[in-house]
Amino acid sequence: MTRLRVLFASTAAALGLSLAISAPVQADTLSKIRERGVLVCGVHPGLVGFGAPNSAGDWQGFDADFCKAFAAAIFEKPKVKFVPLSDQARFTALQNGEVDVLSRNSTWTLTRDTTMGLQFPVVDFFDGQGFLINKKLGVTKAAELDGATVCIQQGTTSEYVVRNFFDKLKITFKPVVIESGTEFFSAFFASRCDVITSDVSQLAVIRLNSGNPENYAILPDVISKSPMGPVVRGDDKHFADLVKWTVFATFTAEELGITKENVKQMLTSNNEDIRRLLGVTPGVGAGLGLKDDWVINVISAVGNYKEIFERNVGANTPLQMKRGQNSLWSDGGLLYAPLF
Repeated sequence: MTRLRVLFASTAAALGLSLAISAPVQADTLSKIRERGVLVCGVHPGLVGFGAPNSAGDWQGFDADFCKAFAAAIFEKPKVKFVPLSDQARFTALQNGEVDVLSRNSTWTLTRDTTMGLQFPVVDFFDGQGFLINKKLGVTKAAELDGATVCIQQGTTSEYVVRNFFDKLKITFKPVVIESGTEFFSAFFASRCDVITSDVSQLAVIRLNSGNPENYAILPDVISKSPMGPVVRGDDKHFADLVKWTVFATFTAEELGITKENVKQMLTSNNEDIRRLLGVTPGVGAGLGLKDDWVINVISAVGNYKEIFERNVGANTPLQMKRGQNSLWSDGGLLYAPLF
């Protein structure tokens, strides 16, 4: 602080005046949502298991469930307006206030987090780039793909990641760069390439949509980091905290054995961690501008993290995804919540 500002601050203090130094005015997203009566959530136009409408037009999936979780924290019931957004439109829609939050398989990167007026409060799904092959190719790991043609979607970092990976293995490949998502899938199934590379979650959907998923396999190699999570505007830390701690609540509920089915019975538990999380011991809502029973409403609406994962993308769903990195830290995964 300069000598002039120190003098001014001292004078203001002596006169009993308050001094605000560069305090940014923040948007009050939570108040706007309450006034509107519904949370507006940006989702994928149709990614099975993550965000897609069912035959009745109701949105289902992992990302859609977290939209419902955020809304349940605010309203007790999951009052959500789902807005399907393309890859190109998703961040602009959030910046412009068309949606309150994105819950739409978006990867956390430095550029997105620091230059676009946005913030990624938390990771709710750890993904990574992998390979999908036709089993007739006869390979079981990426090291056996020497000389393969690889379909890559334009405008992604996939080619850079694959090139680095193959260089390290000292093997070669021929990239086939495809512009649109639809052509990306059809090119692979039309045998224009031997292998298709993208995030493993997307490969699971592509395999499912093939019509003959038993003919295709996702190789075990995961060659990049792709931490995904909800995205909010960068001018409202308070709302970012609400989104972040809602996700943490689903992690912690799983740790403590709290489920959609037993959450009400858990209110009589003598475990102080459970009592604090569920608001029996007061204080869990005040810092977020919520009632102390907000976690009860979240778990009643969508369940804990395990329930959300297994219901939408887990081993017993058509996507057949394993928990892997998306297991709790205590089970060897990366999911770890700060203390409530």
